[in-house]
Amino acid sequence: MTFQDIFKSSFLDTVSAVSILDILLTLVFSFGIGLFIFYIYKKTYQGVMYSSSFGVTLIALTMITSQVILAVTSNVVLSLGMVGALSIVRFRTAIKEPLDIAFLFWSIAVGIILAAGMIPLAVIGSVIIGLILLLFVNRKSHKNPYIVVLTCENHDAETRAMDYLQNQVERCVVKSKSAQRDLVELNLEIRLKDDNTDFVNELSDLPGVHSTVLVSYNGDYMG
Repeated sequence: MTFQDIFKSSFLDTVSAVSILDILLTLVFSFGIGLFIFYIYKKTYQGVMYSSSFGVTLIALTMITSQVILAVTSNVVLSLGMVGALSIVRFRTAIKEPLDIAFLFWSIAVGIILAAGMIPLAVIGSVIIGLILLLFVNRKSHKNPYIVVLTCENHDAETRAMDYLQNQVERCVVKSKSAQRDLVELNLEIRLKDDNTDFVNELSDLPGVHSTVLVSYNGDYMG
């Protein structure tokens, strides 16, 4: 059979009917697993500002993907047209958290797997992925760091403040230091021994210390 004979045949016009039961099962399971993905995203989120709309997007993306794959598998012409239509879509929303990419891909993959009829793979795989994310993302193998912004009037005041601070915290590392006439400013990364932050008040009362600011630091760090 030549390439021309293939196009003379009617395979491009063949439509495989999708049963109502398959549609309902796919949408129900995609909604349920999408809701599970949303729950895992909410429990593992560690960014600055939580976006509930992104969580809802994960549910919708799972259902929409499964619906698209069901339509694509029913007709060859429709699948070619769908590829052409989706190729012109451009997403302008910036992904701020790297882990969000994993959740987006997870939702899309589950929608494809469900539409392919591999429901056990989608369910069992999602449960395992969710447990792994809960275990590793929420794992706290270290104490949260803080940044102390310390302003002193001279070197002697700086020395007294540093000696006092090192006795009050578990770890103290100088991140930056700027010196002007009658003014020394230090940015220090510290690890607290406990949740007590009263030492900041006592630190600011030391002679020669103008101000002390304690800031929670949520960025990426080593150690």
